[in-house]
Amino acid sequence: MSPSNPTTDPGQQRCGFVALIGAPNAGKSTLLNALVGAKVSIVSRKVQTTRCLVRGIALFESAQIIFVDTPGIFAPKRRLDRAMVSSAWSGAGDADAVALLVDARRGLDAETTAILAGLKPLGMPKILVLNKIDLIERPKLLELAAKINEEHAFAETFMISALTGDGLASFKERLAALMPPGPWLYPEDQISDAPVRALAAEITREKIFERLHDELPYQSTVETELWKDMPDGSARVEQTIYVTRAGHKKIVIGEGGRTIKAIGTAARKEIAAAAEQTVHLFLFVKVRENWADDPDRYRGMGLEFPKD
Repeated sequence: MSPSNPTTDPGQQRCGFVALIGAPNAGKSTLLNALVGAKVSIVSRKVQTTRCLVRGIALFESAQIIFVDTPGIFAPKRRLDRAMVSSAWSGAGDADAVALLVDARRGLDAETTAILAGLKPLGMPKILVLNKIDLIERPKLLELAAKINEEHAFAETFMISALTGDGLASFKERLAALMPPGPWLYPEDQISDAPVRALAAEITREKIFERLHDELPYQSTVETELWKDMPDGSARVEQTIYVTRAGHKKIVIGEGGRTIKAIGTAARKEIAAAAEQTVHLFLFVKVRENWADDPDRYRGMGLEFPKD
């Protein structure tokens, strides 16, 4: 909720979509969570963590801004990669404004250069956002901003730190002004359009990444199989972690079950905070070979299944 006393007078309201795009690990999910003021997208140092479009909803005065956190755009090698990149460009094409987030430390690398080429046909306002400015000297930031704007002339350039919050207020205010007049699409207190069981699965996947970043391959997924509200107000949540090999299952469980217990403890705390109720979390690990080639799994993640 914005501290700017948002109005609910339909005659003054503005509402629109802003797509957050960029290379993997540019900080899009961290930025989305900061703008919304709550966790709606998972964050990991493992690249390509976000797999589908995640929407977070923020208010600024009379405007409702629906941020779309897209998967990082990169050179796809596998079927899942292609689906994620297609989803990212789809989110950008449907937005009222596009914000390109660039990790200022990495500068204008090959991935960002490729994204700039893809942005050129899009007609909506495009904003350049240099992130992680707390880690770069200002003269280098100004030089980078000029260099990127030579490649593609952006409507505006903002320099922010999604982690510290520096520069976010003016960025959010400008986006609010870009939103077209129209009624809000979501209630005033709603911060995401994702069902809580979907967010719960993403939270557990984040904890797997945090715990097993260097051990578990990228191809693992989590599904919330059961969310049952109990008479005492708590929820029983059952989730299945799917991996592609029996060896990966052993890694997730860990010696004496210690790894999966640690993952479950960390996930349960955040799921309970997101759901605002006590959560009893039960995790199961199953091997599902070739799940990355199963169209049903893609639909479950909100992705289109790419054909060969």
